[in-house]
Amino acid sequence: MPSIMHANRLHLLLPFALPAAADASTALHNLASPALDRLLARATLVERVVGEDFQRTLPHERWVARQFGTVPSGAAAADEAPLAPYMLRADGGEPGTQTWACVQPVHVRIAHDHLVLIDPASLELTHDEAATLLEVARPLIEELGVQIVAPNPLRWYLSSDAFGTLAGASPLRASGRNIEIWLPHEAHSGERSRAWMKLQNEVQMAWFEHPVNEAREARGLPAVNSIWFHAQGAAQPVHSPFSRVLSDAAATRGLALTSGVATAAPPASFAALSASSNGAAGATLVELDPFSGPYIEQDWGRWNEAFAALETDWFAPALTALQSGQLGELGLTLCGDTGSVTLSATRGDLRKFWRRRLLASLFIE
Repeated sequence: MPSIMHANRLHLLLPFALPAAADASTALHNLASPALDRLLARATLVERVVGEDFQRTLPHERWVARQFGTVPSGAAAADEAPLAPYMLRADGGEPGTQTWACVQPVHVRIAHDHLVLIDPASLELTHDEAATLLEVARPLIEELGVQIVAPNPLRWYLSSDAFGTLAGASPLRASGRNIEIWLPHEAHSGERSRAWMKLQNEVQMAWFEHPVNEAREARGLPAVNSIWFHAQGAAQPVHSPFSRVLSDAAATRGLALTSGVATAAPPASFAALSASSNGAAGATLVELDPFSGPYIEQDWGRWNEAFAALETDWFAPALTALQSGQLGELGLTLCGDTGSVTLSATRGDLRKFWRRRLLASLFIE
């Protein structure tokens, strides 16, 4: 089996791999990850970004935005990730020089005295259902003078001068929470956008009691009753510090495409990555995201199981490759919902027995 050459570097980006400190004892219950524990204990700390409670973007979004140069490299905690145009490119569209926002069909449920957004992935919305709902919404949106393209029916892209500097929150940033503070607002004034509220209301009314939603509810699934605005921005020239990018995330893939580097879905394991490398030199970014759903739902048992799978498929074989010199450097960026920690490990780091860092010490307060 071909090996990753010594000159190669591997960086693993792990969204939602760091629970908040308050959840640490529950999340770590029965967690056995000896390979990751050794990597973290010996690695060099590259960066720790604490973040803030009410930032509207997610740490892994801000990290990839900085890596590819869409926001200043020194703005580690800046609440910026204008990723919609790159997501559009990953979905098969062409953003040009226009400003685009990503808009997703969602379900907002009524709680006791507020509204709560649920994780869009939990909708189990099919492409056919989304395409039908889009067909209903498209003329209403275009009547308002808003350009819409949707090469992927699960993600629409809207462009309009009326949206100005409108800032929205990433869906997973707002999921499971009262949506009041996460609704789109003008970045400079903090005011709500009348143009957006009018468009949203038109779509909500058109979907109310639509046959797609009636059929979904009959199957015990949530109705698609609203749309969510986020990631607005215009495409800029970007550069990649990686020679390959392996990710299922539209934003990450779009940044890679824009920077001209190879991109594909992440492999199932480190062994599969090694087999596909064919001795190619350079840095490879692999984004692995088995944690988002369990994290948002606070299902720490399932989160724990995801960690166990990564230990077997990635951390243990990567540690072995470092020890043998087959892998030159392993980078790890572990993210929560407000902050992130980036570490780097080499073969030499593994010999620094006096380092004693624990996984729990990385959790974001």
